[in-house]
Amino acid sequence: ESEGADGENVTDYTQRIREIFPSDITIGMLHGKMKPKEKNQIMEQFASGEIQVLVSTTVVEVGVNVPNATVMMVENAERFGLAQLHQIRGRVGRSSRHAYAYLCYRRGKALSEIAQKRLSAIREYAAFGSGFKIAMRDLEIRGAGNVLGPEQSGHMMSVGYDLYLKLLEEAVQEEKGETPKPR
Repeated sequence: ESEGADGENVTDYTQRIREIFPSDITIGMLHGKMKPKEKNQIMEQFASGEIQVLVSTTVVEVGVNVPNATVMMVENAERFGLAQLHQIRGRVGRSSRHAYAYLCYRRGKALSEIAQKRLSAIREYAAFGSGFKIAMRDLEIRGAGNVLGPEQSGHMMSVGYDLYLKLLEEAVQEEKGETPKPR
């Protein structure tokens, strides 16, 4: 089972959720240490509506398609990267029904500047198809690596995004053996 930074594992958290919801609501649990067959069974029950509330670790991040899932709550959202938050958020709203993703963090917790930027970006780019904008914001927040220089953040900030993308495109073309297009 996965354990959070506060020491609470998914089983304990699921039990707390069971205490909150009425007894006629069926609550399931999903985590990465379960056997694949068991995970599939839980997901089938959730997809069919047999399980109404699913408490899960980030094992749901990729490859889960449950169109009737309309509400997601992510605890300790400040711990996740921007791309990961975007992937997790994408597990709801996969049908014509309106969906909600609540990204939560503990009340009174001081967020790092980077965590604030990530949460602001994920809130700002909520429209369908905003993955490219999120990727660009992630690039802005984390830096470009050493594509254009020896340091981890490279020299992208000194040349700007537009020029950086142009230079990157030219470098890819050269690497493929193509002649870069004149600008």
